[in-house]
Amino acid sequence: MEFHFDYHTIASIVRTATENNTRISELVLKQQADQLERSEEDVFRQMENNYQVMTACIDPGSEKDIRSTSGLTGGSAYKMRQVSESGKSLTGSLMSSALYRALAVSELNAAMGRIVAAPTAGSCGILPAAVLTMEAEKGCSHDDCVMALFTASAVGMVIADNACLAGAEGGCQAECGSAAAMAAAAITELSGGTPEMVAHAVAIALKNILGLVCDPVAGLVEIPCIKRNASGVAGAFVAAELALAGIESAIPADEVIWAMKKVGDAMSSTLKETAEGGLAATPSGKKLLERVFGSNSGCNSCNGCRG
Repeated sequence: MEFHFDYHTIASIVRTATENNTRISELVLKQQADQLERSEEDVFRQMENNYQVMTACIDPGSEKDIRSTSGLTGGSAYKMRQVSESGKSLTGSLMSSALYRALAVSELNAAMGRIVAAPTAGSCGILPAAVLTMEAEKGCSHDDCVMALFTASAVGMVIADNACLAGAEGGCQAECGSAAAMAAAAITELSGGTPEMVAHAVAIALKNILGLVCDPVAGLVEIPCIKRNASGVAGAFVAAELALAGIESAIPADEVIWAMKKVGDAMSSTLKETAEGGLAATPSGKKLLERVFGSNSGCNSCNGCRG
């Protein structure tokens, strides 16, 4: 069976999946195998390797003494994991375990560990946390979790084609927003949702982070990025939950992506990874800049000294 679609719109992917009565992941796997002139098994194994790298991030990222190279962050995943595994979490085991996994991958990234950019390093904890938590807490099979990454990747490709994935271009909505949308799509499919539900989950997740600025303190992908990974995976579960209940987004996913692009274009450059605005420009943010780069620093790590 041949599938004819492109990655220009979510609608075309959903339509193709619906017409062929298949999951989005299955048609993406076949299309990618055909495009790369490789077997589906080979392409699946390559994605499985990504999933194994994601899995391998959790324990080292949750270590008590892990610290970023700047010394600004580390240890949050350990604290969250302790609460989650104690059974005393405010939000229950599913949400709390997703939170610590998102923090773990993000903190490992800040400590220069090996991660999968999903879709970026700054948002690397959201998708792994979502899928790994679905396997651990909901009993989803290993193979289904790997397949869900194909669904997530299709969403990421559409966003990249129509908007952007970089904080420097579109703000954090382009990074954590895109990752949350990808994660919401994966969660929805893993939960048995239809392709239409996947699209609504994508739209809801993106709408909830629309306009989020990229304002890294000291120009480093640590503050507030790491905690935004935790909130991003939480938002992904919220979006999936709503979509699975049959709640629809009044604005289609493709139009939400278009809106994200327009918002990113209109956003001030001070709010797009330059560390010139937002949290980076607060008194505490400036003190942290001095702590990392010295009291005479008149610059940030992104744009250099402006004296």
